[in-house]
Amino acid sequence: MFNSPLYQIGYQTQFSGHETFPMRYGWLKKAYDAVKESQESDHDYSIFNDEGAIARFGVGKNMVASIRHWATQCDVIRAGNKGNQAEVSEIGKKIFDNNGLDPYMEYPSTPWLLHWKLASNKKLTTWYWVFSHFPTDSFERDNIVQALEKLGNEKGWSRMSKSTIKRDVECFVRTYAAKPATGKQTHEDTMESPLTELSLLKAIGKKDGFRVVRGAKPTLGDGVFAYAVVSFWNNFSTANTISLEALAHQPGSPGKVFQLSEEDLTDRLTRIDIATDGELKWSETAGLKQLVRFKTMLDSEALNLIDADYKDDFEGKVA
Repeated sequence: MFNSPLYQIGYQTQFSGHETFPMRYGWLKKAYDAVKESQESDHDYSIFNDEGAIARFGVGKNMVASIRHWATQCDVIRAGNKGNQAEVSEIGKKIFDNNGLDPYMEYPSTPWLLHWKLASNKKLTTWYWVFSHFPTDSFERDNIVQALEKLGNEKGWSRMSKSTIKRDVECFVRTYAAKPATGKQTHEDTMESPLTELSLLKAIGKKDGFRVVRGAKPTLGDGVFAYAVVSFWNNFSTANTISLEALAHQPGSPGKVFQLSEEDLTDRLTRIDIATDGELKWSETAGLKQLVRFKTMLDSEALNLIDADYKDDFEGKVA
């Protein structure tokens, strides 16, 4: 049985920050541009809290807070050194700069990278629990709420209320599952979040039923997958080998976060040496299925592995 940070003494939950708004198209680029401009102007205040924030972002006060939340949780921006000022991150620069790999999120690898940052983050309780712990593929919103409330009572989580969990679960579902279209809504209205493109959650049967989609993920690039493996490994162990079991079943692992079967995961691991230029290699010596690393890469170094998922032409872009 693998250990999970959610079961550790003193774990701090987070069920809020998004103001009930799921991440929307264009928000991360807006946040990146605003923070970059603020940095270059040498401001010592938060660009999200100043009087012009509502006009700058073109949304209400609560949505401004939500934009900051998603940009922070997706590691596009981070806390700066000056007062309340934020600063852009390595991922922000690489993806969302005007000369970045995908400033307007046209490639499928970008939402997969953002999903990794969210669902592997132990601080985002609902995201982490659903992808790493939920015992069945199908659920209703109330199933998640009740399970988290029960776990919280057992572990003595503080700052937890059923209404807060319920709002967080609702936001979680809307992040991954498009709302059913109605006569008054356009297709764009139903596609609130870019992470709906991943098809990780599917509506089933009755109105409130959903299914977590497990299996091969054809649009998940080998570069983003390799980055996720390195990032997980750096947090999990300092050893130079890691087992298939850990990569498949440890909470927060690539197998859990991307919802890959052992077969699909193994298929990707057998070719990871190509994506990493031989720094990682699959091994099945003496019946042990494991990954071997010949060099320990920092997360910042591993981020360069995603470059291969982005090409100069339109191949692979989201239609």
